[in-house]
Amino acid sequence: MNKYSRFTPLWMAVCVVIGILVGTFYANHFSGNRLNIINSSGNKLNNLLHIIDDQYVDTVNINDLVEKAMPQILAELDPHSVYITAREGEIANDDLRGSFFGIGIEFTIRQDTIRVQNVIGNGPAERAGVLAGDKIVEVDDSIFVGKICTNAEAMHRLKGPKDTKVKLGILRYGENKIRHITITRGEIPTKSVTSCYMLDDESGYIRIKNFGENTYPELLIALAKLSQQNFNNLVIDLRGNTGGYLESAVQIANEFLSRGQLIVYTQGRAFPRQDYRADGRGSYQRLPLVVLVDEVSASASEILAGAIQDNDRGTIIGRRSFGKGLVQKPMEFSDHSMIRLTIARYYTPSGRCIQKPYSDGSHYDDDWISRYQHGEFFSEDSIKHTGPEYHTSNGRIVYGGGGITPDIFIPEDTVDMTSYYKEATMSGLILQYAFVYTDENRQLLSDMKTVKEMETYLKRQNIVDKFATYADKNGLKRRNLMIQRSHKLLERFLVSRIIYNINNEQAWTEYLNQDDPSIKEALRLFREGSAFPQKPVTPVRDKRVAMLSDDPHVHVSGVLIAHA
Repeated sequence: MNKYSRFTPLWMAVCVVIGILVGTFYANHFSGNRLNIINSSGNKLNNLLHIIDDQYVDTVNINDLVEKAMPQILAELDPHSVYITAREGEIANDDLRGSFFGIGIEFTIRQDTIRVQNVIGNGPAERAGVLAGDKIVEVDDSIFVGKICTNAEAMHRLKGPKDTKVKLGILRYGENKIRHITITRGEIPTKSVTSCYMLDDESGYIRIKNFGENTYPELLIALAKLSQQNFNNLVIDLRGNTGGYLESAVQIANEFLSRGQLIVYTQGRAFPRQDYRADGRGSYQRLPLVVLVDEVSASASEILAGAIQDNDRGTIIGRRSFGKGLVQKPMEFSDHSMIRLTIARYYTPSGRCIQKPYSDGSHYDDDWISRYQHGEFFSEDSIKHTGPEYHTSNGRIVYGGGGITPDIFIPEDTVDMTSYYKEATMSGLILQYAFVYTDENRQLLSDMKTVKEMETYLKRQNIVDKFATYADKNGLKRRNLMIQRSHKLLERFLVSRIIYNINNEQAWTEYLNQDDPSIKEALRLFREGSAFPQKPVTPVRDKRVAMLSDDPHVHVSGVLIAHA
């Protein structure tokens, strides 16, 4: 055997080792040494992002990818666990904080231009000379009209830190030249209690728009105001109230419940049961009480309504509420974006969770459409409960699994409804014309001393016919028979909006409440002394009710009232 054949096995072994080393080098070089991540103990999602960042064929902005992925991940949990960008979070929290820093106007965007709806009294804008009806066409010497003029962008530009300045270019009605006004931003209060007045000589009314940081002290101020007018009964209106802070709802319920009565309890996998009970210090524990709800009333609204109903403390009137029984905890990231993660469910005193089913996420937000289509807005018999029966303190049957079912059902009005009216409201044309009419008659209307005087005047102006002419020129064909049938609804909506444009939300509310069937039913209970339910209450079937689309805060076909 020669010396070469003797070393053949050794050379072969060396070649194998070199091959392994070379292969490992090239694998690590081209893979970035990320293939071993797949089998590491790290989070699989993080591993995926590392691999994409290192090996994907094109350059990828990983931060953008994460921003897009987080909402999808949270959406797999439940409808209320959400991701919120920093800007969205700031906007969403303004109404609940009780104040924000801005210029002090209420505005709407129409024809790609900011229109000042109302100017907050003694606020920065009023002091600088801004008037209701002004068009804002420039912000800080830059043109601000057209597609760039969105609700979010407008608030972003007009709001800002306290004592900072913003320069506005304004077009005033009847003027062709832009006037420039510099405004120093200040603290602008936001109100949760938007209306407080006497319905009659004995019955007070309070409308709560949401449950924010200052809702409870605002309620106490409203109650003190009503006390000065010697009220003996109270209506709390939660219609259109989508909720807010649980603590605020608990504080308010505490004013009306006796010591030890359960208000609500929360419980989750990682959060043991926590009971919230009345401490007995409430000043209105025996006051006859009615609470109004509708299909938009949600979350904290349902906590308050559920506490009153389950303790047989008052009567709930309206239509079945939204059905949100999940509790979210906000968690903020370093860039001020945040997630709101569902950590628990809340339960009313009888033990019911009123969260509606959400297994079919695609239909969750459109549940009210489903309710409408199968007749629930018009007939109490059409209400479908998905949860078991529970019992109030007095043994009355209540249901969970889909909102608070009122003790007295009030159907939605369909008597004078036509397709013309629906299109007029949903297209935003009524809101647009109401603003045009207000602008053209602002001085005359502003000189009127009372809402009643304004209402009487407007009803003499053939305003429905004027609207129909305007709508016909803007794409809604005139339908005289339908207009005649829906005349009262059209007039009511138009007059209410013009009253709102000239005055404020309370004036708007007082006007609409004049013939509201829920209000009428509440007053009937007070007269008969039956606001404290002792047994199931016989439902009434009044055919008239204020339309949801009348709400000045409802987004209708691109028309949104906002604050800055």
